[in-house]
Amino acid sequence: MKLMVKRLLAATAFGAITTAAAAEYPERPINMVIPYGAGGATDISARTIAEPLGEAVGKPLVMVNITGAGGATGSVNVQNANPDGYTMLFARVGSHSVNPAMKATLPYTLDDFRFVTVYEINPVACAVNSSSGINSVDDLIEKVAEGGVTYSSSGVGSLLHLAAVMVLKEFGVENPLAEATHIPQKGGGAAATAVLNGTATFLCTNSSALAGFVSNGQLKPILVTTREPVVGFDAPTAADLDKPALHQLVGWTGIAGPAGLPDDVAGKWGAWMADATADSEFLEKMTARGSVIELMNPADANEFIQGQYETFRKLVDELGMRIEG
Repeated sequence: MKLMVKRLLAATAFGAITTAAAAEYPERPINMVIPYGAGGATDISARTIAEPLGEAVGKPLVMVNITGAGGATGSVNVQNANPDGYTMLFARVGSHSVNPAMKATLPYTLDDFRFVTVYEINPVACAVNSSSGINSVDDLIEKVAEGGVTYSSSGVGSLLHLAAVMVLKEFGVENPLAEATHIPQKGGGAAATAVLNGTATFLCTNSSALAGFVSNGQLKPILVTTREPVVGFDAPTAADLDKPALHQLVGWTGIAGPAGLPDDVAGKWGAWMADATADSEFLEKMTARGSVIELMNPADANEFIQGQYETFRKLVDELGMRIEG
């Protein structure tokens, strides 16, 4: 009887210590890995939310850019980290939707991460040169039938590459890889410039990357992939054109830890992100860049990312776009 009581007391004490330890998280600074370079969409999003998020966390957030392999190098760094909540990842559509769908040799899968949220959505818009004579998606598809249509992107296997192909396929181009020519560039800025100088007929990219060109009249938007109109873009939505599959075609930024991240740690991130994304200065800056702040809980975030991945993977397999090397 005495032994049982001792064991019970020991178990109770251990449970109290464990609970106390969990309640104290975080006890030290948290490393926040940005898997892309300085000045890119992920870096801008991460550093904009860093101040209000740091205030909510109550400990310093150490922002670290670990670049390479289209976001894979930084992602692997977090994948292999101790799942204690002290190494977290600013995940992006490229690193966790496009790459898993496109690249056969990617050193991780979605199952290797636990998402605590997706908080930023970037609408995708397709645009042409304002002097091209193309005024709608129907006009573009007619040009494809005539031959000679090209599209630019930030590189083979990028979101921009996949986006243009997906749009053409949804609007009836049976084999977009053969019927339109891909012209990869070194970055999204160069992809937009290719349309400006006539090297490419069109591109599909984040609306924030096109906003300046659209506002000054250099590029004309012909489609946005969202359900609702995008401010500053006088173009039909995918819903207007009855193309609901294109609603999956958006950029996003979220936060994830390694797969073994505990429930109590994930729960704290939910509360911190609710505070951070309600910050008026953060909202003003992100909205001005064309972002939509939409805070998802872990279940919704994982469902959203899985759905987008499956849509992209189906297209990639159907068209033989899988990158084996």
